[in-house]
Amino acid sequence: IISATLLTDKTVTISNIPDILDVRRLISLIQGLGVVVEKHSKNKFSFTAKDIDLDYFASKEYLNEAKKIRGSVMLLGPLLARYGKAFLPKPGGDKIGRRRLDTHFHGFITLGAKFTYDEDKDEFFLEAQKLKGTYLHMEEISVTGTANVVMAAALAEGETTIYNAACEPYLQQLCAMLNSMGAKITGVGSNLLTIEGVDELGGCEHRLLPDFIEVGSFIGLAAMTQSEITIKNCRVDMLGRIPDTFRRLGIQLEIKGDDIYIPSQD
Repeated sequence: IISATLLTDKTVTISNIPDILDVRRLISLIQGLGVVVEKHSKNKFSFTAKDIDLDYFASKEYLNEAKKIRGSVMLLGPLLARYGKAFLPKPGGDKIGRRRLDTHFHGFITLGAKFTYDEDKDEFFLEAQKLKGTYLHMEEISVTGTANVVMAAALAEGETTIYNAACEPYLQQLCAMLNSMGAKITGVGSNLLTIEGVDELGGCEHRLLPDFIEVGSFIGLAAMTQSEITIKNCRVDMLGRIPDTFRRLGIQLEIKGDDIYIPSQD
């Protein structure tokens, strides 16, 4: 969602942003690119990506900062779509099994980008005069891979169809945000997305979804410790199978509006 603010020169205001290190680093990274960031509160920021310093890509500062977080790869789609080039060192971050970036690059190449990898420096470079809409069958159901390609396709020329797309809540909220900015994305919530490219996107206000892994963790903690707990503002409509899965384990929980109440129980 934060990376998507690079797709427009208009102001995008985002609330419910988690105050964690990776997010702070990503915000610092796009500030270095020239994005004007205004902090309204601990969890609400405005981003205006009007004057982007593409030369910052080549700086040692950018390379060092981008290496520190996995999420820096999400800058590639927006920058490639809007400016025709994107540059990134191999991103760092957590190592949770096999986390290839092939899906991202295959998507960009299919949209018409030229991909170069410097093996000595471990750096990626993408460029394209204008991305072209196309049919794309994702080789794996990657949330970040789908998100990156969707952001790139939003400003591509013509229609892009993505089959085997991820459909998790976070991908759905990205599509909803992009549509509120003027994108034309249909099939949201399914594994078949159609994106009609537009010339430009505008600003918007968006509230981030809560972290459903945190919601599930608190339900589990309450059950394990036989504690009573109320979890507020869960976006129950986006939790999918989580509540029912806990119920199948025998855990009592009540949905109260957008809150989840777990009574003390054996």
